[in-house]
Parts: sequence; C-alpha cells; structure tokens
Amino acid sequence: MGIKWNGVFPALTTKFTQDHRLDFPLFEKNLHAQLEAGVEGVILGGTLGESSVLTNSEKFELVKFTVEKVGGKVPVVMNIAEGSTAEAVNQAHQAEKNGAKGLMMLPPMRYKSDHRETVAFFSAVATATSLPIMIYNNPVDYKVEVTLDMFAELTQHKNIQAIKESTRDVSNVTRLINQFGDRYKILCGVDTLALEELVLGAHGWVAGLVCAFPKETVAVYRLVKEGKLDEALKIYRWFLPLLELDIHAKLVQYIKLAEAETGIGSEHVRPPRLPLIGEERDRVLNIIRNGIKNRPSL
Repeated sequence: MGIKWNGVFPALTTKFTQDHRLDFPLFEKNLHAQLEAGVEGVILGGTLGESSVLTNSEKFELVKFTVEKVGGKVPVVMNIAEGSTAEAVNQAHQAEKNGAKGLMMLPPMRYKSDHRETVAFFSAVATATSLPIMIYNNPVDYKVEVTLDMFAELTQHKNIQAIKESTRDVSNVTRLINQFGDRYKILCGVDTLALEELVLGAHGWVAGLVCAFPKETVAVYRLVKEGKLDEALKIYRWFLPLLELDIHAKLVQYIKLAEAETGIGSEHVRPPRLPLIGEERDRVLNIIRNGIKNRPSL
C-alpha cells in the first residue's frame, strides 16, 4: 500500500493499564473509532504516543498489533525520534519488517543539528529504507527547523514525500507550495491551525484531539475540502477550546482525559508524566465536558 498523504492522520495515544503496561484492548477500541470516522492513516509513537517512554520492543509490538487490526484499510505510520543516526536506520528497518507502511521522522533528538547534519540524518534513513517518509518540522518544540533549503536538498530522495507542518507559521504552507509545487504533500501538525492551513492548500491533518473526537475532526477536513467553509467553521468554532488542549506541554494528559470522557481511552500515562490532579484537572475537565455537552450534530 502506498500512502497518498491526504486526509486525517491521528497521532494516536499509547494506551496503558493502571500499572503502566500496554493496554491493547483499549487501544483497539480507540483504533476502531478512528477507522469508523474515516481517517486516512494512523501514526504510532509520536509525541502523543509517549514515544520517549516506550521501549523499542513495545513500539514494534504496537506496530504489529495495529497492522493486524487495521487489516490493510489504512496505512500504519511509525514515528522515529532518535538521537543516533544508526538507531534511526535500525528503527526504519524494524518498522518495515513489522508491517509499517510509512515513517514520520523528527530531526536528531537531544542535539541541535545544523543544516548539513540535519539533511545527512534524513538522507541516511531515506537511503536505507523504501518506506515513504513524512518529515516532522516542529522547531518550536524540538529546536531544529527544517528549512526550505533543506527540503530542496531532500528532494533527491523520492521516498521523502510529505511534511508535517508544525512551525506555527501558516504562511509556510504557501512558501512550500510556491517553491515545491506538488513535490511534497503538506499535513498540518497543529490542531489550532488546521482549518486555516487546509484552506491555504494543506493536503492533510496530523491531528491530536481526533483521539477523543474522531468524527468531528474528519468532518472539518472533509467540509473544507468540499468547499463548505460555513459548515466547517461552525464545527471548528465549537472545537477550538478543545483543540487548544493540543498546544500545551501536558497535551498527552489533556487529550487522554478527553479520551476517557468520550469513552474511548483512559487517563493512564507512564511516568515521568503523572495524571492530572486538583485545579488543573478540574479546569481541563470543564473544557472537555462543556465541549461534549455542546457537541454539534453532524
């Protein structure tokens, strides 16, 4: 299966039991909700997937499980966020071996690579695998910007096909299209900018709150692409207070709380993250419950 890089791609949370083990039955329940809503692919092991606290064996268990449960309906994409080029290449090989159909890749972790080093890192993985790759460009959180000049050099690798645009600058969508035309597919990676970037020409949406609200997320995407902006805006304006939970340092806890409230997840996170307590939990819960109470009819 190739990847078209269009539509909604949930950055799935990793479900844990109360004693921090992988919760495959609950993960499957959420996965089915995503597929029923009409997502076009799923992404494992990203920031929302708590990749920093997953072992490699757990990550590939999750890939195998998801591939089996998806049954070829949509591509399974695995995120690579590593400090070592050799380990990134190894994970690409293992992802392919375990049935993943694509990769999402961050620049090197824990070291702020320069232009030459960043291009070399992505190039090494692209050369080592036939899997299609989406570059995750998030300089706000990960401190390395993948610039237009870097993307120009990376055009030599045909399997580097897409960009998760998370610079927080919506005009970057236009810059990418102006420079590269349709060479790269562009997917918005920031929930609060999704409608704006889709209107500007983004092809897809790597979404966070979709984990709790899959049908609403897919509806916004489809309505924008059908040119029904008034209908999309009505849902999006309702959605915005919830989407803002995606742009906080505790987005994992916030979105998992939303999943628990909508019945397709739990609050369990793996340390050093801890579940929300006190005023913070009450405040976030109020946003979520207010959203559920006023949920639009689709």
